[in-house]
Amino acid sequence: MAHVQGVLCEMKICVLIPVHNESYAISAIVHALRAKSFDVVVVDDGSTDNSGRIAEQQGAWVIRHEQKRGKGSSLQSGFDYILKQGYEGIMVMDGDGQHAVEDIDQFIALAKKDKSSIIVGNRMKNPQGMPLVRFLTNRFMSCLISLACKQFIPDTQCGFRFISGDILKGLRLTSSDFEIETEILIKASKKGCRIHSVPVKTIYRDEESKIRPIKDTMRFIIYFTKEIFS
Repeated sequence: MAHVQGVLCEMKICVLIPVHNESYAISAIVHALRAKSFDVVVVDDGSTDNSGRIAEQQGAWVIRHEQKRGKGSSLQSGFDYILKQGYEGIMVMDGDGQHAVEDIDQFIALAKKDKSSIIVGNRMKNPQGMPLVRFLTNRFMSCLISLACKQFIPDTQCGFRFISGDILKGLRLTSSDFEIETEILIKASKKGCRIHSVPVKTIYRDEESKIRPIKDTMRFIIYFTKEIFS
């Protein structure tokens, strides 16, 4: 895979997008990223639609899981592949169209100043349109995780983030689903990583969220408790 660099960045950065049945949105996302000269890796997590094929047609490199494994497993597959290609940083974004491609410029500008960092999108400055249950759950989780990380992270559940390749290489990730976003922050903080935030827009659509409030909150609590007392 050729190293194509983003127009604002001298670093070798690749965009990673985990997808599961996102054929309605993934084409426009990959097209917009390729127009900005970013390399894109899409992990197709057992989709039953044409998500992977559509992403490939728009210029993404596609990794396929034959069966659905979960977001954590998808991210780990993408991380492993991208790091082996020699990229210095990874931009992670969702494949459902909720993240605005133009917001990547903010991450890149900050990453150029601190290449060995994690930068997390912050939706909480303008949470208009965010479902109330998700807003309250996010506030609760972000408070707990900020305490565990010993630094303030206003939106710990945002999947729109930049992660330094050097940091990822030092993390042993084990989560298979949404709790991986928490695992990355806690384990990186324990290694002294500074976590920055940038404000981002979130585009809410009519599609049903893949986050299961009760089940995924319980998974978070179990993981968080295990991590804190380990």
